[in-house]
Amino acid sequence: MVFSQLLHAIDDEPVFETGLLLSGDVNPLDVRKQLSRWTASGKIYQLRRGLYSLAPPYQKVIPHPFLVANRLQPGSYVSLQSALAYYGMIPEQVPVTTSVSSGRPEKLRTPLGQYDFRHVGIGWLRGYRQIDLGNGQKAFVATPEKALLDQIYLQPGGDSAAYLHELRLQSLDKLDLDQIRLLAHEAKKPRLIRAVNIIQQLAEEETKGFESL
Repeated sequence: MVFSQLLHAIDDEPVFETGLLLSGDVNPLDVRKQLSRWTASGKIYQLRRGLYSLAPPYQKVIPHPFLVANRLQPGSYVSLQSALAYYGMIPEQVPVTTSVSSGRPEKLRTPLGQYDFRHVGIGWLRGYRQIDLGNGQKAFVATPEKALLDQIYLQPGGDSAAYLHELRLQSLDKLDLDQIRLLAHEAKKPRLIRAVNIIQQLAEEETKGFESL
């Protein structure tokens, strides 16, 4: 396979797997050797074993970090501060894309950024949806309610008023307070229920602040 054939096979896919190139009359060993050569020459990026993306200037579509996260660990969804920043609910942009899954926790540093995967029990894998990221890219991302609860659930002391104030939450009108309370009660975690009570107070304070302007 020559590089022009790779570009034709990939077309506008943001990331691709080795398996995409193994259909038809090809030698898998030759394909893998060529991928290694193109990685070494900087034409493609290896994100993890078997997962790649084209490097500039060959990219037709710049891979979105959320899509990359989903592909790095299938079955995961983007959550915590990454999702909260996406929804504009915290003021900071975060340098690491954080996801949740029932798989093993891991931290990955790739040519396309840093990725952190946090482990939860399979019963807590809920409250996410597929979001259109533009340019034909989609990814599974927690709802605002679940992203906030994941942040609290996985952060030691995350249910404290001090920590919730430290997050500098904003745009709390985006939260469905009934839904976040339902999720907290379904989890049967008293600290999540305590945290929701504080979040409701913060939302009420934010509303009063807007009304006084």
